[in-house]
Amino acid sequence: MNTKNTAKKETAAQSLPRITVLDIFLASAKLGLTSFGGPVAHLGYFHQEYVVRRKWMEEKAYADLVALCQFLPGPASSQVGIGVGLRCAGLMGAIAAWVGFTLPSILLLGLFAIIVQRMNVAEASWLHGLKLTAVAIVAQAVWSMGTKLAATRKQAGVAVGAAAVVLLWPGTYSQVGVIAAAALLGLIMYRHEAAAESVMPAAAASSRDVHGCRQSFIYLGFYFALLLLLPLFSQWSNGGWLSLVDGFYRVGSLVFGGGHVVLPLLQEEVVAHGWVSQSDFIAGYGAAQAVPGPLFTFASYLGAIYGGVPGLALATIAIFLPAFLLVAGVLPLWDRLSRNITMQRALQGIHAAVVGILLAALYDPIWTGAVRGTADFVIVLCLFAMLVFWKLPPWCAVIAGAAAGMLAQLFV
Repeated sequence: MNTKNTAKKETAAQSLPRITVLDIFLASAKLGLTSFGGPVAHLGYFHQEYVVRRKWMEEKAYADLVALCQFLPGPASSQVGIGVGLRCAGLMGAIAAWVGFTLPSILLLGLFAIIVQRMNVAEASWLHGLKLTAVAIVAQAVWSMGTKLAATRKQAGVAVGAAAVVLLWPGTYSQVGVIAAAALLGLIMYRHEAAAESVMPAAAASSRDVHGCRQSFIYLGFYFALLLLLPLFSQWSNGGWLSLVDGFYRVGSLVFGGGHVVLPLLQEEVVAHGWVSQSDFIAGYGAAQAVPGPLFTFASYLGAIYGGVPGLALATIAIFLPAFLLVAGVLPLWDRLSRNITMQRALQGIHAAVVGILLAALYDPIWTGAVRGTADFVIVLCLFAMLVFWKLPPWCAVIAGAAAGMLAQLFV
């Protein structure tokens, strides 16, 4: 039995495309330049690029990774990208994935901080068009993942239930609770099923080994050591750069939900300490909505306001470092746990719950925050058709969405 499983893993590994660090950087940089719409939309872009187009991961492996990142504090979309890079090309792949996805928005927000930080872009027509593009992207991800991960009656029921719970009781903890409940339902619904090809652990079947458990504990050790020691060092140094690093590292370590959830914590950290004025904070928030990539790069803008280029670099590294250490520390342990037959059964429920959570996010906040009327719905419908039926790449939808947003304003 062990020989047979080993042979299956070797065959799966041999069938994987050869992925270089440069491949990962270029793919993630393209996503960093075109991924508008916030973390949920980013997951849709990632799914299209890494799963559908490049086939670097299988559906179940991607759903596993998304589910894991829902449990971890920090920016979920960036963590998923780091996890993809880590699985495909190890530590350097993870770094390349993070740099490629994050660097465009860092540079753009740094430019906003230096040159156009007081421009009001929150109501720009092209920005509204990009929000409509995000609706189509997320709808495509729900469509694609749902047909594979929630295809049976049982899985569809879990997905619908998960969406209902998350919509009726919104919040990060409800998402974590839904995933935990779905895991329990998976254990119950599939308790009589033996291991099969259809539930073969995705991490083993579609990705290379990451690294050993010893390295995982080293990464986790660094995470907790910095969380505990940085406040002490900051007090001993009487503020300055260490206080900046401590504040942003703490926000990145303790925030659950990512995206907009981080904004009040950042406001408390930088405005209350007098590092950034309230007006500059609000201007930067508007700018952050106008650029692609993770919303956590709002910290780059704040760091630039506080201390120029050095402040930008330190704030960016400090707020993203916890996410990197957590993914690098937890992902290999998650891979080993997912090979267990009991965990495989639980993962069938988790996969369906991830589809449901994404479906809920498609409605709120993606749909409710973008679609204002019939014209917007028509634009979304056309963009969805471009992606699903005409098989055009996402960047085409981004350009078309921005153009449609500007054209629509002319007829209002």
